Amino acid sequence: MADTTIGEQELALLRHIADSGGSSVAEAVEAFGSSRGLARSTVLTMMERLRKKGHLSRRQVDGIYRYATRTAPGDAVQHALASFVDRTLGGSVTPFVTFLSEAHQVSDEELAELEELVARLQDRRRSS
Repeated sequence: MADTTIGEQELALLRHIADSGGSSVAEAVEAFGSSRGLARSTVLTMMERLRKKGHLSRRQVDGIYRYATRTAPGDAVQHALASFVDRTLGGSVTPFVTFLSEAHQVSDEELAELEELVARLQDRRRSS
């Protein structure tokens, strides 16, 4: 698994498969790909990439491959964020937090979540 990064479209497909409890390629094309204008071959390629990256498993049932999630979509997002921070931000989250504070509206609910996360980080630092 050389490249385990996951793109936006792959993440959406992973979420779809997780939400549906598993899927064949045909089912994924009908329920996910059609509304996005994706050909069967594109959906198949995405599913196989996700499988090779370790996010999906597949098994043959009645002659048809059924794909199921091996990792939760949230775990894939965490991994993607960790890769982004490491590769793009040199391991520092400060530029990302600065971006959020300057460029985006953060709801009261999101701000409360962020404050809770900072408090947990501070507690962890104090106890180590």
